Amino acid sequence: MKRKLRINGHSHLLPYPEEIPEFMQEKGIFWVDKDRKFMLQKDWKRPVTDSSFFLDEKLEWMERNKLDHAVVLNLSQLYGNGLRVEEMKKALRFQNDFNAKVQHDNPSKFTCGFVVHPAFIRSACWEIERCVENHGMQLLCLPTHYMDTIGTWRCIFDEENEPIFELASQYNLAVEIHPYDGEKFIKLENTSWRFHLIWMLAQCGDAYHFLTLNGYQEKFPNMRTCFAHGGQLAQINLGRRIQGFDGRPDLFEGKHHPRKAVGHKNIFFDTLVHDTGGLELLIRNHGSKQVIMGLDDPYPLGEMESDKQSSYPGKILDLAMERKIINEKEYDDIWEHNVIQWLCGDDENAKQKLINRILS
Repeated sequence: MKRKLRINGHSHLLPYPEEIPEFMQEKGIFWVDKDRKFMLQKDWKRPVTDSSFFLDEKLEWMERNKLDHAVVLNLSQLYGNGLRVEEMKKALRFQNDFNAKVQHDNPSKFTCGFVVHPAFIRSACWEIERCVENHGMQLLCLPTHYMDTIGTWRCIFDEENEPIFELASQYNLAVEIHPYDGEKFIKLENTSWRFHLIWMLAQCGDAYHFLTLNGYQEKFPNMRTCFAHGGQLAQINLGRRIQGFDGRPDLFEGKHHPRKAVGHKNIFFDTLVHDTGGLELLIRNHGSKQVIMGLDDPYPLGEMESDKQSSYPGKILDLAMERKIINEKEYDDIWEHNVIQWLCGDDENAKQKLINRILS
């Protein structure tokens, strides 16, 4: 019988301090202190809360928690918003080459994403080509929102970005949509972690709103989009969006009805909603096939070992099984089949290649 795989579809990795080029610290873009205690940017720092932020320790952590494979996203601090063009390009290229090397050196353990800046469409498309053709990468990481060339904040699913989605569809890419930088354009004081606890989820809801209104899940049929953190506010907000669309059709001329996207095979969400009630709503809305395992490790908002929360990686899915929200097949699929489907789509060769890579 084929071994059941445990694939984590939402993971993060920091470079070791010595791997980060000097210009990154000189320009205040991003660095890690020599003692590996903090990640830093100009006027910002955040504690490194777990040693598994780094490669060797991450591999040990995966071994300990019986995780066969992890999908490593880009670092949210490296979306490049507000940087000068040349600095932004160098910073993003560093991130992409770092992730490519991690995947290349540890093919059985990691599938890594690459990031582009949508404000510069032509260079974004060149970078997509480079990462796919030269590095064999298959996951495009995009922010929910970004700053354009005149300093206006926009949603990623703005129609100006269609060349990016065309290329993603042409290359059969998986796409990860992740929120960040809310405090730069939501005019509230950054207190009590409100941007991570409340606004990030609203950012995901906003991006989902425009993906589906533009019907991109059908317009770009070989691009499969996954929303981080269960796209949580998109779940509770579905009825309101449907009522709004029906009640004010004058505001949605030429747009697609929200109902058309519900449970669509090209739209995925990860499990990281922190409670079984949230997971049940997500599954009821879209069906379990559109849900992938996401641990968001090793951040403290990820599913980590925690005595205080009696938590461990995979706990929410175990609880969902216990409470009969999902059955055993759905449980196994969320850990394996659905993640592979998101990464590879209907390309059976790509799926087999990925499975072989993991099992090797």
